[in-house]
Amino acid sequence: MSVPFPVDLRSDTVTRPSPEMRRAMAEAEVGDDVFGDDPTVRRLQDRVAALLGKEAAIYVPSGSMANQTSIRALTQPGDEIICHADSHIYHYEAGAPAALSGCSMRHVQGARGLFDAEAVRAAIRSPDSHFPRSALVVVENTHNRGGGSCWSLEAIAGIRRVADEAGLRMHLDGARLMNACVAKRHAPAEYTRYFDTVSTCFSKGLGAPVGSAVAGSAEVIRRVHRFRKMFGGGMRQAGIIAAGALYALEHNIERLAEDHANARQLAAAIAGMPKVSTDPKTVETNIVYFDVDESYRSAKSLCEALRERQVWMLPVAPQRIRAVTHLDVSREAIDEAIRALESSLRAS
Repeated sequence: MSVPFPVDLRSDTVTRPSPEMRRAMAEAEVGDDVFGDDPTVRRLQDRVAALLGKEAAIYVPSGSMANQTSIRALTQPGDEIICHADSHIYHYEAGAPAALSGCSMRHVQGARGLFDAEAVRAAIRSPDSHFPRSALVVVENTHNRGGGSCWSLEAIAGIRRVADEAGLRMHLDGARLMNACVAKRHAPAEYTRYFDTVSTCFSKGLGAPVGSAVAGSAEVIRRVHRFRKMFGGGMRQAGIIAAGALYALEHNIERLAEDHANARQLAAAIAGMPKVSTDPKTVETNIVYFDVDESYRSAKSLCEALRERQVWMLPVAPQRIRAVTHLDVSREAIDEAIRALESSLRAS
């Protein structure tokens, strides 16, 4: 089987719609979603709400908007958000909690992006007018900077108990929630039942070209709808792209297991190579982080050498590289990536 080049492992956001998905998009029935009359968007929203076990859902252009409209709907300016120090909402959303919702963030620690109920309890502010009000806990599942790590139901349930005791609400950044569900063999609603709002993304491993959704109670989703408009996320004939998301939900969830297997294959090969290191046991889903020996070269220069061999990976720190598997990368493409990495390491 021939391998299409380049082998692009920078992110699962680089996936391209399949011919079947493109056909579904081209044939989608559309209306004006700002008026609420796009039938394909409405079908998608109903599908997401049912899948996540919530009353309602709303389609939004991006994962960042999904997270930020949720935060705005659940907080007031001056509130504080409890989240992991490596959270996507902190590192990769342009300071939006402060800029859009007027919220500060209080960081907790934990291996691979995970934390426990006691860490949350310790982070909750005393009810004193000198302090910001602890209002919201954000959990990211899978955790991007944690290497695609998955939360246990027990850990989330424990955090929910602490949040309820203190009157805090909870948001799930579920950009890669379906990866966690496939890896842990949990139905989505088993995770989402603990959260007031849930965001989930269609344009990563599920392979749609654009879009995310927020799910929650009907009341909260009405607030999210208002903030979607305020933040510039109202779309018109959005059924064209919503059809891609619907196709993804119907065809591309279970196949995520292939991506996970490919990631484990890649990690196992890297673990046996000189000058680079990773722990294959930490690879639960489709994200592989590995480190480059400082005495050898930088992550950036190794990625440049790989690119010359038509394999693209992402340097994320001076000595760290991220590789993400997805539906556009076959098992044969992973074999090619392994050969290119071995060749690059031998060449210097």
